[in-house]
Amino acid sequence: MNDRTAIERRSGAGPGPRPAAGLVEIERLGDVGVLTLSRPDQRNALSIAMLDAIGDAVGAFSADRGIRAVVVAARGPAFSAGHDLKELTAHRADADRGRAFFADTMQRCAAMMLAILRSPKPFIAAVEGPATAAGCQLVATCDLAVAGANATFATPGVDIGLFCSTPMVALSRNVPRKRAMEMLLLGDPVPAEAAAGYGLVNRVVPAGEALAVAKGLARLVAAKSPVTVAIGKEAYYRQIEQPVTEAYAYASEVMVRNMLARDAAEGIAAFIEKRPPEWMGE
Repeated sequence: MNDRTAIERRSGAGPGPRPAAGLVEIERLGDVGVLTLSRPDQRNALSIAMLDAIGDAVGAFSADRGIRAVVVAARGPAFSAGHDLKELTAHRADADRGRAFFADTMQRCAAMMLAILRSPKPFIAAVEGPATAAGCQLVATCDLAVAGANATFATPGVDIGLFCSTPMVALSRNVPRKRAMEMLLLGDPVPAEAAAGYGLVNRVVPAGEALAVAKGLARLVAAKSPVTVAIGKEAYYRQIEQPVTEAYAYASEVMVRNMLARDAAEGIAAFIEKRPPEWMGE
């Protein structure tokens, strides 16, 4: 099923927000959603409108009971060039030299990234071309990432006097400290193969094939119990920030809650009986 549809028609939900026209595209492939950044002439720069459009799409997919995994892709030669520097610069003429607009932009960006992290649905980035600054942050925020061989990753703000402090949050939670600091201090583009070695992406595929492979991974995830995946994603991001003793205590509680879910009973029974499980999503 290839049902390209407006967000407000999503399965199992009422009318939802519409992304700004032309900024993102929404596609539904059965139980897999595809969110495509569609501002190619501006290298998918994350303007205020673009951030809001992505955030609306993330919220809609997260609330859609029929969607079990989401792929984030992009049109054009770049995945995303990061924040829209022209838009930011224009607000230097404001009475406060842009302070309020800059703060609003960073808050909206953080809210969108956190919405991906907090979504019960796994998000998989399909990266072709450069993912720069906040574009690199978006890749690092997704749960999985597939990169075409032509993809590069950079946090080059230091080159223009603007340290990539917010991209640093996601980057430093994905790659080792020395690698993160190298990217932040030098600003050099990191090729796809090196980014995989850093742990920033899961797989590198021939250029042009990232979207197809990401969709394949999404289908594999979508075949799992949705309640189990949701429990596991939330638990992963909570425990990773905790001291090890607290993490074990919390994870033990999660295991008990998961064991009491109907899908866990069904999955274990199916394994014992050597048959495919029939997920109920509860």
